[in-house]
Amino acid sequence: MTSQDSLTSIGAARVAVTALLDGGVRHVVVAPGSRSAPMAYALAEAEAAGRVILHVRIDERDAGFTALGIALASEAPAAVLTTSGTAVGNLLPAVMEANHAAVPVIVVSADRPEELHGTGANQTTIQLDLFGEHVRFAVDVAAGDNPQRAVATAIYAATGALEDTPPGPVQVNLAFRDPLVPEAGDGVAEASGHGPFHYDAGPQALDLPAASAELPHRNTVVLAGHDAGPVAEAFARAHGLPLLAEPSSNARFGPNAVGPYRLLLEHFGPESPAPIERVVLFGRPTLSRPVGALLARKDVESAIYQPVPVAWYENGRRRETPLETLPELADFAGRGSSEWLDAWLLASAAAQHALDGVLEEEPAANGPAVGATVWANARGKLVLGSSNGIRDVDLAGQPQPDPIASVYANRGLAGIDGTLATATGIALGSGRETTVLLGDVTFLHDVGGLLLGQGEPTPDLRIVVLNDSGGAIFGLLEHGAVEESGAYGTAVERLFGTPHSVDISALAAAYGVGHQAVSTTAELAEALKSPVKGRTIVEVRVDRAGLRGLHSRIKEAVASAVGKVLTAG
Repeated sequence: MTSQDSLTSIGAARVAVTALLDGGVRHVVVAPGSRSAPMAYALAEAEAAGRVILHVRIDERDAGFTALGIALASEAPAAVLTTSGTAVGNLLPAVMEANHAAVPVIVVSADRPEELHGTGANQTTIQLDLFGEHVRFAVDVAAGDNPQRAVATAIYAATGALEDTPPGPVQVNLAFRDPLVPEAGDGVAEASGHGPFHYDAGPQALDLPAASAELPHRNTVVLAGHDAGPVAEAFARAHGLPLLAEPSSNARFGPNAVGPYRLLLEHFGPESPAPIERVVLFGRPTLSRPVGALLARKDVESAIYQPVPVAWYENGRRRETPLETLPELADFAGRGSSEWLDAWLLASAAAQHALDGVLEEEPAANGPAVGATVWANARGKLVLGSSNGIRDVDLAGQPQPDPIASVYANRGLAGIDGTLATATGIALGSGRETTVLLGDVTFLHDVGGLLLGQGEPTPDLRIVVLNDSGGAIFGLLEHGAVEESGAYGTAVERLFGTPHSVDISALAAAYGVGHQAVSTTAELAEALKSPVKGRTIVEVRVDRAGLRGLHSRIKEAVASAVGKVLTAG
């Protein structure tokens, strides 16, 4: 391109914005900065025309996770805009999550022009390929060049249109040269239109034809991991097989769903009268060691339904046989006998009853009880934080006959960072009432996600914080035994428990968010019944000191109840 053909920074930004909108982007999260100003002005023009919704965040890390949540809920690419320098690097956690979860996040990073690189110019560094293998595509657009093709290619890559490549994040690095402001006489037009329209029918069940009677009976289980989708439930139902579904599978419902399945696997082990012979895997299993042990068993054949490329594992690195079609999967799985399915459902009912009985005896709220209560009252969108929150629901959340909420969780890398921002993005991207369940450490890690500037779109978001004044999950792992031994004194509590005394109600007041404290599951259930308008925090104060013992009592009660049922059967 000759200097005569070179675009002004504002001109190039307008081309880039048009290409983003043509590619299906309807939400852009903007982190303010000077070098990115041309894009900000061009986006303001598009917003005034009703073509895009902007969300402004001063923290780039939260901006990235907000875009991630919007993309998850809207099922469309979402963009995030930053200025140059460290601002771009702050997007790395969200980009890493988007990579492993196959979420189309478009990073638009502004940069200094080539003549300023290597000169010590302010906020100037190497930004292209900053995200390495975590992006599907990265491109550098020099100052003055037309960015249309680069943006279009990036969206093509982000949405999974490249052969044998799953969707995921991309980076478009746009260099801008002064002047960075519009020309005299430019401006935004009077606002027109109503912006993008939200339509969300909510979670829906699927139906598949009943399994052929010619298929052999097999002791197969259907394991639905994260993002499995309702096809897992439909397959289990059509084949008469027990369904072991994680909460974020969006398959934890229906007549074949088993509740506390991770406590039942040992009752169908290799030495049992009815051992599991085969596993059909949908989605990604991430939550429990018993499931990992099942999938590692050499006496159990396993297959994974993989109709499209996935981002969470490399081909050849897992034991499961990948199958692309449901007929292939049906041939592998066979069909369950009535005795096989009945044994699982009887064991499930006995386990759920025993678990509920233990929780009812507890005088105060606790993690599993809170998880069960949130799950039972879920509607609209439900976001589950990493660490204990999602595992509490996985243990105690009773499957419903029909899907009642769309469930989300950052299981790509299962970090606790950005959870509030992700939930905010899910609420904004869907336009639906959203509840997020998370622990106090996860909440505090992303407390900046509560900051919304004046006039910014506000989500309908209920934030349920299980506050046990620290990190409880490590007490349920091997570290809990180390602490009980006393060999390391208070080191385990300090290094893993990370105790604190933060006043969450004061934080809520500082950010202008409603707050309600509860101490029982009955109070929590009452708080969850009311529709949420705007943002509110429901803080459930619990004591984690007895959590390890509670889980032991649950396991013992379930083992006893299930053993009696299976023996009687």
